[in-house]
Amino acid sequence: MAYWLVKSEPETWSWQDHVKKGVEPWDGVRNHQASKFMKEMKVGDLAFFYHSGKERAIVGIVEVVREAYPDPGDETGRFVMVDLKAGRSLGCAVTLKEIKDDPRLQDMALVKQARLSVMPVAPVAWEIICEKGKGKP
Repeated sequence: MAYWLVKSEPETWSWQDHVKKGVEPWDGVRNHQASKFMKEMKVGDLAFFYHSGKERAIVGIVEVVREAYPDPGDETGRFVMVDLKAGRSLGCAVTLKEIKDDPRLQDMALVKQARLSVMPVAPVAWEIICEKGKGKP
């Protein structure tokens, strides 16, 4: 199993929106590196759901339930989407500031490549963040 982080502006698509839908395609990604990561996602992988914008916090966990397939909104045919199922909310949101302030998390892509919308998360970072959010790894 691999771990990931997916980002969304809560005004556009929030954690609460995803919970209401249950399973939803993660589409509209137009960055080649983020798209490459989506192509690596496998059914059963887990991802943190991150609210970008003003909130800047991990708020929930989703599960990959369908691997990469063509994004119909992409006229070039180069980009993909995956289907993500809402899992559980974190007991408390884990902010970007908390992540940046933790020396154990300094190598996270979220810290080093903040603008990337889909990124891998190392297993040790996953456990640390779950603990911070009072979730189970």
